Parts: sequence; C-alpha cells; structure tokens
Amino acid sequence: MLRLATLLAEGECKAADEDLDTMLGRMEAGALATTPASLIWPELARGLMAPAPATMLRALHECGCLREILPEVAGLFGVPQISDDLGETDLGAHMLAALTEAARREAPLSVRFALLVMNVGKTDSPPEHLPHHYRHAERARPRIEALCARFGVPPECRTLAVMASTDVERVHRVSPVRAGPVADLLQQIGGFDAPALYDLLIQVCTCDYCAHGTRSGQDYPKAALLEIARAACADIPDARQADEKSREAVREARAMAVAHAFRPLRWST
Repeated sequence: MLRLATLLAEGECKAADEDLDTMLGRMEAGALATTPASLIWPELARGLMAPAPATMLRALHECGCLREILPEVAGLFGVPQISDDLGETDLGAHMLAALTEAARREAPLSVRFALLVMNVGKTDSPPEHLPHHYRHAERARPRIEALCARFGVPPECRTLAVMASTDVERVHRVSPVRAGPVADLLQQIGGFDAPALYDLLIQVCTCDYCAHGTRSGQDYPKAALLEIARAACADIPDARQADEKSREAVREARAMAVAHAFRPLRWST
C-alpha cells in the first residue's frame, strides 16, 4: 500500500479508483496493523521527497490508510482555518498545497516533514473557537515528538517541525513598525547564531505562505524584511556568554539598529 502511494508520488500520477480499492482492501485485511513503524517511515520519507508528495498523501487519505498510519495528520482534513484573504481554508488541503510548493522548490526532507506535521495541534481546537486555533503550539509539540519517536524520524526533522509549530505564525506576523520584537524573534529562531536552522525555517514559512491562493512561486515578503533586520544587526557582537547587563545592552542595540533600518519602510507605508 505504501509503496503504491509512493510510486504515485514519484510518477506524479493521480490514484485510479482500482488503486484506492486495492489499498482499502489491504488495510481492511489488517496489513497495516502488522507493519512495524520502522518499515513505514522509509516509505513516507521517500514519498515526501518525491516530485508530487501531495499525491501520496491524498491517495492514503482517500482510501483511509492515512488515519491508520498518521492519525495526527489525517485529523487536519475538514478543519477550517483563517486564510490570508480573510476567508477560510481546509487545513488538510493547505498542507497538501504547501508540500506541493516545497517539491517545486526542491526543499529538503526536514522542511517537507515540518509542513506535514506543524499544524497537528489544531485538529482538536474547540468548535466554538473555529476557525481560530488558540494555544495550538502547546498541543502540537507532544504530538510531534510522539510521532517522531514512533517512526524514528531523524533529529533534524523533529527539531525543525517543533520549531515550525511555534514560530511560523510569528514570522508571518513580522511588521516594520515593531523593531524590538523583530530583533527578539531573530534571536529566538537562530537568525544570529544558527543560520542553517534559520534558513530552513524560512523555507517552511515561504512554502506555507505560497500555499495560499495563487501565490505559488512568489517571493515571501517577510523573508526580505527579516534579511533587512539581520543585515542591520550584523556588526553587533553576540553576548550569549556575557552577563545579564551586557545581554540586555546587545538586545537594545539590535532593536535600535532594526528600527533605523525599518524607518524608510514605515514612512513608505
């Protein structure tokens, strides 16, 4: 079942009805119940890295296998969320669109895995709050960690996925009128001391942004804004090993540098 779904993703082919029927029959016969997670993860990783990862996940979802393999992810389908155009989008459909964007950009496995699981904390938001999802990051972290432990997901995938569940929405909210919070966010997400991890998170944010509407292939405006802020702070020395007073001085210096860099942007808007 998993290999068939993976091959569909590699061939960028839509699952035929007979394929879905075959997968459903095997699942109902209990094939997944006896398949160890250690054998499932390599197929999932292969499908995620295929040219059309959304095809694999869509086929697994349509035949019911996704709920057996990844119930945390299957729960995204049918859950509404506010979209950037102030309408609503289905979280499952949005996840598939984000993975399609990641494949177009040839993103690495850690980025694609983060896009797959970063919203799992939203699957059981109280109905009266929908389409908003309050405190979802608190629910997401233990679910992501349990999923990673179950499948033996590589540590770099786990780290980025947990980070994305908390920080993608914070990056989306970056504004040129809030210099201090932007400097603090850059420190939090590795903008100054973990550039490789920071770059991966920005890839996740970019794919998530481009999954809305007709944005596929577009540039991500907040990435450019954060690069302006990072460049403004480039000559300010790090003070992680210094005392509290020195760290606060560095924090204030970065906030002032970002405010100065953002000043033309604030006036223009």
